[in-house]
Amino acid sequence: VQLQASGGGLVQPGGSLRLSCAVSGRAASNYGMGWFRQAPGKERESVSSITWNGLYTYYADSVKGRFTISRDNDKNTINLQMNGLKPEDAAVYYCAVHLRGPITGSGFGYWGQGTQVTVSS
Repeated sequence: VQLQASGGGLVQPGGSLRLSCAVSGRAASNYGMGWFRQAPGKERESVSSITWNGLYTYYADSVKGRFTISRDNDKNTINLQMNGLKPEDAAVYYCAVHLRGPITGSGFGYWGQGTQVTVSS
């Protein structure tokens, strides 16, 4: 499985970005998926995840009500709509495949290359 994240960029506080993760090599519908982020000097953290059928989603408390995860299994993509961006959301965002354990856990792999999100005025 190969993952390619895109859609990052520079946005002002309060702005929006839509990240996409293209899945290749396997059908995305086989897997739960997740978005993670890592800011300089900080550990990677889970942002949001979604089950293979899209029926269950998880959000970190810090992004609840602002971010929305979705998937289009026909297009083999996972998306993260980010609204109301804050400076503390700035990080490299990665998508990953859920491999084991709970969808809210750390059992993810096949990390994509990541896309940079910068939130600054």
